[in-house]
Amino acid sequence: MLYQLSYTRSRKVGDYANKGILCKPEFENLPLFSVRSSWFASGRMITQEKWEKLYERMAALGIREEDLAENFIRGSGSGGQKINKTSSCVQLRHAPSGIEIKCQSSRLQGSNRFFARRDLCDKLEEKKLGAQSKRQQEQEKIRRQKRRRSRRAKNKMLDEKHKQSEKKTQRRSVKGEE
Repeated sequence: MLYQLSYTRSRKVGDYANKGILCKPEFENLPLFSVRSSWFASGRMITQEKWEKLYERMAALGIREEDLAENFIRGSGSGGQKINKTSSCVQLRHAPSGIEIKCQSSRLQGSNRFFARRDLCDKLEEKKLGAQSKRQQEQEKIRRQKRRRSRRAKNKMLDEKHKQSEKKTQRRSVKGEE
């Protein structure tokens, strides 16, 4: 079953109230697109499960919707008239940490809201965990791979290669036996 994502304006105080700005997504059991639709097949639709996982991750990191200031601004860059006329770019500011995220990865405002929150979670995780964060570990792995080998390690590697080549030459058949 496919879900349609809709947003509500909320002026009440609560977990997901945000100063009258578009708040927590609500999902309705309305068929939106057929499976053959290229828009859905391209994976651009954010499902209810993804939103729920994101809200769980935000709760684990201590991010509350009340702490987020969300603005919808006009995008920039390539894309022509559509980008310049619509306010699909999402600017998200987390007041306690001062982190500001701008997201324009999709033409859809709803998708950009999701991606901005996900990026905010990544940045806060990186800030809290430091060297243990996933991004830092990936950067360290690339740095280790690019690092030059020491003279001793290089000589050891070359000796192993030479031994391996000697084994292979001994495996060859003798020319006179064929």
